[in-house]
Formats: sequence, structure tokens, C-alpha cells
Amino acid sequence: MGITRQPDDSVLRPSAEVAEALEQGAPVVALESTIISHGLPRPRNLEVALELEEIVREAGAVPATIAVLDGVAHIGLDKSELERIADDPGLRKLSFRDLPAATALKASGATTVSATSFLAARAGIRIFATGGLGGVHREWAETQDESADLDMLSRTRITVVCAGVKSILDVPATLQRLETRGVTVAGFRTDEFPGFYLHSSGERVDWRIETPAEAAGIMRAQDTLGGPETALIVANPVPVSEQLDPELHDRVLAEALAAAEQEEVTGQAITPFLLGYLVRGTDGASLEANLAAVRGNARLAGKIAAAFRRGD
Repeated sequence: MGITRQPDDSVLRPSAEVAEALEQGAPVVALESTIISHGLPRPRNLEVALELEEIVREAGAVPATIAVLDGVAHIGLDKSELERIADDPGLRKLSFRDLPAATALKASGATTVSATSFLAARAGIRIFATGGLGGVHREWAETQDESADLDMLSRTRITVVCAGVKSILDVPATLQRLETRGVTVAGFRTDEFPGFYLHSSGERVDWRIETPAEAAGIMRAQDTLGGPETALIVANPVPVSEQLDPELHDRVLAEALAAAEQEEVTGQAITPFLLGYLVRGTDGASLEANLAAVRGNARLAGKIAAAFRRGD
């Protein structure tokens, strides 16, 4: 999925700031919009959206929050557009598969990891910061339920800074799928794959990096070697001091899984059900751990973007 064409303003519209940064070769970091529209309560969602953009700026890069508005993919949002994403209760949640329909039907929606990755790469942005990735769901053998994130990352040349995959998923199976699909995973100052709300999932990673410059070096090596246009995942754990209490996490997650089975929650409904249960069952502590992870990922992504553009 190489970037061979210039963005078409009729369907892909960079903001003036993002367009100028890309033209000048300045560092840019993509941010998804579902955390604003579907992940946080109002009015905190807008506050967090603005905070994340400021964190990226402080790290030396230009933020590009991505969303689809009236059929046009906006690469970078101004304050009024961020307010629209934060305030519209009817906003759709758009995965990559939804983008053609949303474009043709002039729909509006917030973009998930798969949609944000595609649109960022299509616009010429190489770095993307998010909270946690989707992955292989528990009981995969029966449901065949796997996030579209994995397929998109297996064919998109983008670097995703995240805190691992959501802990409601099958983490070992997800790592196996990433390996099979040729997606490089590097732990940032860790030998273990992060557990989203938790500092560690207990699973090992094959590669460890210590600096943003080392991440930028891997990105350049991807370009030099060629081959399939796969992603690089930089797994950045939430600090131990800000993680969700592991015992509380395990207890509430077990309760959530049991409740989902009892209520026969399946398909696309399972993820929001489990995440919502965790927020309620931990009195909001899981949300705070999630936000701590996202802040750290935005900061690290900005530093990697700056290092990549400098040629560190």
C-alpha cells in the first residue's frame, strides 16, 4: 500500500497546518478520533483531545487528529471540528471497511485504528499514536473474531506507538498473528509486551529499543530493505505507578467475561461491553490508566517522528 498519489481534496483533506508540515518534511503524528467520540464522557473527551495534541506539539511534531466529516477524511482537525467529534452523539465509528461507504454517502464518523492507519499513510504520515490495538479475541476458535487492525497493519507502512493490545483480548494469539503477518514489534525500554491497562502482559517481545532514534532507525531500515509494506509497532508500557492494580484488573475482567457470556454478548458489541464493565467495576481506574498510556504514547510518537525527520 505504497503512497503513490497526492491526496485528493474531495475525499482526503489535510488541514492547512498538516499540509504545510508534510510539504516541508516536518514531523507529523496521526491521532485517532474514536477515543474522543466513543471512548470518553463529555466534556472530558474534548479536554483530552486538545491535551493530546498539545503533548505532540511539545514533543516536536504537528498533531493530525483524523476523522471523516460529511464524507471527507480530515487529516488534522481545528477546534470547531474537534468539538463536533466530541459533541455529536450520532457519530459513527468507522473501521477501514466503512470508509468507502462513508465517503460515498457523505457520512460522518470517528476513525478506529485500522481506518486511521490507512488514512494517515494515504496522506503521507508515518507515525500514529493510540492507546491499545485490537487483536485476536478470546474464544477465537469458535467465533473467528479478529480485529481488522491486524490485517491493516500487515499491509500498511506506518509506525504505531501503543500500550499493547486491549487486555480483554487473547494477547499470546495476537502476538502470534502479528508475527505471522510480518509485523515488527519492539518494546520501548521493556522486554515484555505491555498489557494496555497494565505495565506488562507477561508475554515477551523479541526486540527492545531504548530511544526514539532507535525506532526511527528501524523505520529507515524498513524502507531500505523494501518488501511488504508492513507496520512497526512500538509497544510503550504505561508506567507502573500509573497502571491499573493488577489484582483488581484480573478480578473485574473475569467478572466482565462471565457477564458477557451470561448475557450472550458477541460480535462488535463485545469490546465496548467489556471495556465499559471494566470502567464501572474499577470505579474509573481503568479509564485513568488508559489515559496515562495514551499520553505517554503521544509523547513518544512525537519524539520518534522528530527523530525520523532529523535522520537520527
